[in-house]
Amino acid sequence: MESDEPGGAAAVDFPGPPQPPGQAGDGGGAWAGAEAGVTALYEASALGLIRMAYVMLGDLPSAEDVVQEAFYGLYRRWDRLADTAGATYYVRTSVLNGCRSALRRRAVRRGFLQHGPLADPPPAVSAETVVLGGEEREDVIRALRHLPDRQREVLVLRFYAELPDEQIARVMGIRPGTVRSTAFRALDALGRALKETP
Repeated sequence: MESDEPGGAAAVDFPGPPQPPGQAGDGGGAWAGAEAGVTALYEASALGLIRMAYVMLGDLPSAEDVVQEAFYGLYRRWDRLADTAGATYYVRTSVLNGCRSALRRRAVRRGFLQHGPLADPPPAVSAETVVLGGEEREDVIRALRHLPDRQREVLVLRFYAELPDEQIARVMGIRPGTVRSTAFRALDALGRALKETP
């Protein structure tokens, strides 16, 4: 994904899907509506979602891939949304699930490679990574990555995506009370971890 300005969300070009059966004569109006709706949502929220995924994954190319895949999935399913206002929740949930999948694949790969002669090379540090992470946030991001998955997700959605507890609950599929108790435990664990950081 390329961008004209540093740290900016790139414009997305959605390939036109094959014409669904029975809609060959509509001139592509349904798909044009999907393209317009998804593109508007992408322009409004992609950068924030990339930042959120970056905090979860720790590398910018993977974060961009997860977000791009989430928006492409939204585009493919646009005609099945009961309410287009639900598109925001759909794409946030897709990004969160994409991050979970990427982390699982990494864990499997690390387990497979740790006893062999190969090892994952350290991720290259790019200018975008520095801008998105910020030097002053690196300790917090490192500490976040050591939290249990649910605690890390709640904090990222609350403080990076700036979602209220009710929306976090909807995106994660848990109760608002669970969000609050998880956030409390996560902040306590994060505070202890940061105190131990030299």
